[in-house]
Amino acid sequence: MRIEDTDQARSSGESTQAILRDLAWLGIGWDEGPAYGEHGRGEGGPWLQSQRVDLHRDAVDRLIAEGHAYRAFETAEELDASRAAARSEGRTWRYDRAALELDAETIEQRVSEGIPHVVRFKVPDGGAVSVRDEVLGEVSVDASEIDDFVIWKADGSPTYHLAVVVDDQDMDVTHVIRGQEHLNNTARHALLQDALGYDRPCYAHLSLIFNPDGSKMSKRDKDKALRVAIKERAIDAPPAGTLDADAWN
Repeated sequence: MRIEDTDQARSSGESTQAILRDLAWLGIGWDEGPAYGEHGRGEGGPWLQSQRVDLHRDAVDRLIAEGHAYRAFETAEELDASRAAARSEGRTWRYDRAALELDAETIEQRVSEGIPHVVRFKVPDGGAVSVRDEVLGEVSVDASEIDDFVIWKADGSPTYHLAVVVDDQDMDVTHVIRGQEHLNNTARHALLQDALGYDRPCYAHLSLIFNPDGSKMSKRDKDKALRVAIKERAIDAPPAGTLDADAWN
């Protein structure tokens, strides 16, 4: 059991406890992971991704040192302007790798001055990224379709792409089973795995489950449906996020 809480704006101790409580209630236990009742502990922690940042930072430093990643100093405003220009010209936006034109001395000076920056993975030029999927078979993506994606954010934390790859390797994860909306991420993860010399887990991307109206079913749909039902009965709805399984039943 690993809690992926790199997005601190959407993560909290309460949400973590809710995950553990709901899984325990469903009878889905775990041998290794956060302690909750009879579940958890074991070896190989910490179990919160936010507590594993040192491992993530080591991986980023190694990728930079070996030429697989680089620091980029553009501000959010500069990137927004670049994207707007691409839209107005009717072309797909891609990062222009301007940061690669900076010499080592300039980069070192900017870092020492504390200028905010991100770290981008340098996607290899040409070729295809292929992944064997247990549901979809062989899936290939041309490397030219993958932008130099961010692996380290300006706030000093890893992105999901980097953290999940590093933690899967460190925790000996053998199988990754997830929805097909994550298939585009898998090519990025494969590139990181290859650059870091990691083993590649077995991937299986499952078909999505849709609502009757054709929209993708969301974990928040129950809350939405109950809120609509309450509204139709002219009953004041409770504050967002307070609806639980007992209320639904």
